[in-house]
Parts: sequence; structure tokens; C-alpha cells
Amino acid sequence: MAHMTNPLTRMNVRQQIILLFIIMVSPILLLQWYGNTRAELILKRHVTNAYVELNKQNMALLSRDIDTVNKITTTIIQNPLTQQLVPAPGESVFERVQEYSKLDKLIAGYSISVNGGEAVYYSLYVYDPEDYYYFAPKIPMTQTGVYFFSDRDKPEWFDEAVKKKGEGYMKLIRNNIGFSTQTTLAYVRSVNNISNGHGVIGVLVATKMDKKIGESFQTVTLPDGEIYFTDSANRVLTATTPGMIGTTLQLPPEAAGIKPEADGMSNIITPEFIYVINDNHLLQQKLVYKIPVNSLLQQQNELKRVIQLISIVYTIFGIIVILYFWRSLMTPLQRLAYFVRSYEPGKRVPETPGKGRKDEVGVLISSLYDMARRLNVLIHYKYQMEIKEKESQLQLLYQQINPHLLYNTLESIYWKSTLEGNSESAEMIKELSKLMKISLSRGRELISLEDEMEHAKAYISLQQKRYEYGFQVIWNIPDELLHNLIPKITLQPLIENSIIHGVRNMGEDGEITISGALLDHDKIIIRVEDNGYKKVDFEAIHRLLNEEKGDPAIGYGIRNLDQRIRLHFGKSFGISYEEREERGTRVVIILPRSHDESSDAAAGPTL
Repeated sequence: MAHMTNPLTRMNVRQQIILLFIIMVSPILLLQWYGNTRAELILKRHVTNAYVELNKQNMALLSRDIDTVNKITTTIIQNPLTQQLVPAPGESVFERVQEYSKLDKLIAGYSISVNGGEAVYYSLYVYDPEDYYYFAPKIPMTQTGVYFFSDRDKPEWFDEAVKKKGEGYMKLIRNNIGFSTQTTLAYVRSVNNISNGHGVIGVLVATKMDKKIGESFQTVTLPDGEIYFTDSANRVLTATTPGMIGTTLQLPPEAAGIKPEADGMSNIITPEFIYVINDNHLLQQKLVYKIPVNSLLQQQNELKRVIQLISIVYTIFGIIVILYFWRSLMTPLQRLAYFVRSYEPGKRVPETPGKGRKDEVGVLISSLYDMARRLNVLIHYKYQMEIKEKESQLQLLYQQINPHLLYNTLESIYWKSTLEGNSESAEMIKELSKLMKISLSRGRELISLEDEMEHAKAYISLQQKRYEYGFQVIWNIPDELLHNLIPKITLQPLIENSIIHGVRNMGEDGEITISGALLDHDKIIIRVEDNGYKKVDFEAIHRLLNEEKGDPAIGYGIRNLDQRIRLHFGKSFGISYEEREERGTRVVIILPRSHDESSDAAAGPTL
């Protein structure tokens, strides 16, 4: 989390406030959209379920009416007058006229409306090729009665009804009444001859069924909806919409893939309409409700408009609030930002604006202006301290005359001893002068590895001549590392430890190796190794280098050296001790790869 960047920091405060406003308003708009959508779905579902139940009741009424018509046709068919309509041998014309008249009155009696409703008109069409009833009318002049016909004027639906073998069914037929033709929904049923068990007397037709079914439709109230009564092929038998009888009802494509429930009910909800379909497979008929969605959602749309108005008012109110706080907060902050960008250290700070504000913005502005004034005071103080520091450095330079004088005096003694023939004394004086030279190093803390090697070699030479040590020193430093920077007097204390604690009493068997190499392209490694035989407590040295408080018994020399390296280059650099594979001790120094670019790095101090 600490390494993640806040994307808001890439935007200015104005953009952040605009983003905040969008974030505040967006949930309201999303909730409004989601709420309206869910409300529409719930309303559609509940309304659809209500119309499903209404459709079931409506279908039950239609089935009851059709069943009533079916019972009446059964009564007419089983009546002796209907069965005696077939002429018997030797029957006179007068008897046939009487039979025809009685049957015509019987059928007319069933064609009377009940309780002021629509009437269903029954007509019996009898096939009379021998023209036994020549006295009866051949053309239907009324909507009810008994009519005889021959092959020449046989109705087109007669043979279809005969094939049904007494099964009643609904059909749209063209009915000729007088000299006019009209299309009507009829219940058609053939009249079988009961006396001999075979043969057909005629076809009984109950017309005006569309009016009777339409009367049932009037008991159902659909808001701007339509009701269709169709056959299994979706051909409209009757409907509340004028002009639809005989046409094919177009259902949505989803209807083909929907499997009706056990009671034949199914429903389809489209963006424009809700379809409730009751499919009666037994009667091969369908009752379809088609309700416009918009008419159902009128009240819901009014509520939606109220919610939209509230959302708009909330948005406008939010904009007003944002503008108010913009002027109250952003304008002072923008002026403060301009002051911060244009402020130059030491430049006069103007009067603090908005002193009367007690909020956090006022405190921030006052604090920032006060901080700028304090910064000016600190700059002035730093300027005075730099002047004093220069004066101190000048005094330090005067004090360094004595070391320089000592160094120059040693050089003079070296040359004098050389001229007098004291070569060994002269060499020791020369080495001592080198130690003085490197120790001064013009006040620098970091010197080249080459200068540090010269200092270490001078120290080794003095030790060997002073105590007549016989140990060997091997230098293995590549030329590419000679100009690498190193804290001065780094090798000397390590070599001193190798002499004192390692090879001092070993004579010619003692050996000290100083080697260097490049490590990972950005680091160098320097090793100071000896083959001393004394046992070394490496764990104590490790604690000394890595714990806050070292062991005084071991000493602070190497600890101070390690801390000097870390102070110059960082915690990933420093020294460590380890045991050599053969025998002795190895000190490892890790330094960064660097280069001494000073032209006089190897030059001595200047007087």
C-alpha cells in the first residue's frame, strides 16, 4: 500500500471537486434508473398475474356459453321432430308440412335471447336431393329455421361438418340471409339419424356466436387492451377490435418457444405489450389478452416524473452548494497556491489575507504565511552562520600551517639524511612524511584507492623497519579500481589488526594479502586477509558491527571504520569479518563503484 500512487494526486483540486460532485450525484441517478426499472418489472409481473386469473375466469364463462349451446343442439338433435324429419314411405305431403312447421317453431323457440343478452340463432340445414320438401323455402330469409338444399346449392361447410360425425366445433362461415351475405362465428354440428344408427339428417348451425362471446368480453375491463378468441392456428374467431374477424393474430416470436403450463396458461411481456394466452387444447381454441404496456404504466410514469423532478432539484441544489463552497474554499486555496508558486526565499512576505477566518483554511493560510516569514528569518540566520563558518575555516587553515610545516620539515630531513648517507633513516622519514601527506589530504574525507594504498604501504614499511618484521605483503588491486573513492585511513587499521593479531610473530611464514575486484557492476569488494594462527571470535565481531552497543573489550576501531563507510555510502556498504578456508582471517570491504575526478588527487598539500 505504501508504494501505491493515489490517482487523485494527478488531478488538481478543481477536477477533484467536480469528480466528487459526479460521484455524489451518480448514485442518485443510478438508483432512480434502477428503481424505475424494478418498479416496471414488478408492476408488469403483478398485472400479468392478475390478468392470468381474469383470463381463466373469462375462459370459464366462454366454455360455459359454448357448453350451453352444445346442450341445446343435443336437445334439438334428440327431439323426435328432428328425427322424424326423414320422410317415411307412404307419408303424405300434408304430414311432411306439419312436421316441417313444428320443427321450425321448435328451433325458433331456442333462438330467443335470455335476460336481454345476445341471442344465438339456430338453423337446421337438411340435404334433400329428392326434393321431398319442395314446399319449404330454399333461401334462408331469417336467421333461424329449417332449410333444405340439394347438390346444386349445398353450403361449403356441410361436408366438413358431416365428417366430424356429430362432434360440434366453432367455425367462421358465410351465412346467406335473404339476399345478403355475412360472416359469422357459428357452432356447427351434424345431426345423425338415431333411428337406424347410420346416415345424416342434416347440419345444425348456431350462428351469432361472435356476438354471444363478445357479450362475455364486455365483463372484462382492459386499459386500452384487446381481447381475441382464436382457433389453434391463431385465426381470429371474434375480437373486441372491429375488422379482425377472419384475420390471423400476429403473436410475438417468443410465443413459439414458450411451453404453456398445465392449465394451458402462458404469458409474454414485450417492451410494447403484455400477452396473456389461454390455450384450450381440447376445444382447439385460444383466448388472448393484448394489453399495451404504456397504458399500465401511466400512474407509474407519473411517479417516475416526480422522482425525476426531485433528482433534477437535488442536482441543481448540489451545484449551488458546490459553487458556494468553491467560492468559500477554492478561491482562497487558489490564491494560496499562487503565493506558494511565486514565493522566493528571502522575498518580502505580504500581509496575511483572510485573517478573520477561524476554520482550517484560515489556519492553513496563516500558518503558511507565518512559515514563509520564519523561513526568511532562518535564511538571514543561515547567511550569518555561513559568514562565521568561513571565518572558522580561515582560522582552521591558519592552524594547519603547523602540520604542513612538520611535513615540509620531514621532507628537508629526508633529503639531508640522504645526502649524509643515512639511507635507512631517510626512508623511514620519507614513509612518515607520506603518512602525514595522506592524513592531511587537503581536508577531504574521500580519497582515491591509489592514495589509500600509498598510505597503507608507507605504514607497512615503517612497521617492518621499526620492528624488523619478516612477514610478506601481497597487493592484488586491478588498475581499473585505483581511482575508486574510499574513506581515507581505511586499509591502515585493518592491516594493523592483521599484523598485531595475525602475523606479527610468524616471521617469513606470515602473509597479508590485499585484493580487490568489481562486484555487480556498481560495487567493488576489497579483501584484507592474513594467515594468522590465533583463534578469532567472529560472533563477537559480528555483534560489535551490527548491535547498537559494542563490546568495549574488543575495541571500537573497526566499529568506527564500519560506521564511517555507512555514513558516506549507506547501510548496504561496510565491512564484515569471516574465517579463511585455509587458516586466518578475512576482512571484506564493500564500497560503491565511483571515480575520483579531481586532477590533483595524488598531489601533496599546498603551503
